[in-house]
Amino acid sequence: MLNLGLVGFGYWGPNLARSFSQLDEVNLKYICDIEEKNLEKIKRSFPQVNATKDFSELLNDVSLKAIVIATSAVTHFQLAKKSLEASKHVFVEKPIALHSKEALELIHLAEKKKLLLMVGHLLIYHPAIEWIKEYIKKGEIGEVLYLYSQRLNLGRLRKDENVIWSLAPHDISVALFLLEEEPLEVIARGGSYLRYGVEDVAFLTLTFPGKKIANIHVSWLDPHKIRKLTIVGTKKMVVFDDMESSEKVRIYDKGVEPVSTFKPYSEALTLRFGDITIPSLKMKEPLTLECLHFINCIKEGKKPRSDGLQGLKVLKVLEAAQRSMNQGGQPVKMKETKI
Repeated sequence: MLNLGLVGFGYWGPNLARSFSQLDEVNLKYICDIEEKNLEKIKRSFPQVNATKDFSELLNDVSLKAIVIATSAVTHFQLAKKSLEASKHVFVEKPIALHSKEALELIHLAEKKKLLLMVGHLLIYHPAIEWIKEYIKKGEIGEVLYLYSQRLNLGRLRKDENVIWSLAPHDISVALFLLEEEPLEVIARGGSYLRYGVEDVAFLTLTFPGKKIANIHVSWLDPHKIRKLTIVGTKKMVVFDDMESSEKVRIYDKGVEPVSTFKPYSEALTLRFGDITIPSLKMKEPLTLECLHFINCIKEGKKPRSDGLQGLKVLKVLEAAQRSMNQGGQPVKMKETKI
């Protein structure tokens, strides 16, 4: 069994603790948090685990092979760096860091120490997203033209990060995962309506090679709870609705085709309306799959799907979106990520 420690038992930490503790391959040995109220929760929920305020206990325990970081984003870099320096494999929640140079430092440190560095981009481990990726790779929807996502709700409000940094990493990581490309340009506009200087609504537009576009709408100030992704191709269209309990993916056999029956009208277009298909998916909890992937990569020496490089690519889009938003929606050009 692999001894593992978790840092951070606030919002997302309890979910990670539950998932890792349920894996047969894992011994969740420590949970660390600086808040006394969280320590009490740890002792109640996981009485068999060492609850501590002292992060150095995890770093100094030579039997501990991996550390999971689920603290606030501003602490990710320092905690991940200390963990790697202590020769621990690292799973760090998104974003990997707040600056690209910090992410690069973590990537190089992990390579130097021959350790695993994985970033918590949960949605790319979702069975529905995995299915859609394979469907696209088979050419079933034709060439991808554009996609758009909506991640909306009323709350949960943050004061230490805006809605782009909190919610958009999910959809950015999915766009990069499905298209297997980095954007050439990023445009973002947002509004601060509840707290001055902290945007709670934002719209991002990512332009990819081949004129492909990804539009991302994120908000804490919306009457609807929506988690939806739409992908439009030259042959078919795909909709992923994560709020659906079972029928999460729908395939629309719809499109626009040229009319070739009459020669004078060969340039005309016609709409095609076909069937709607709901594929049967074997659903498993994405978080469990993500945690198991981390453990298996450690045991087998494999590169994680959401490795440090993928985390850096998502971070670069976040940085570009923030710059664009600060400049009133001006386009920000992107360069290919190199490490």
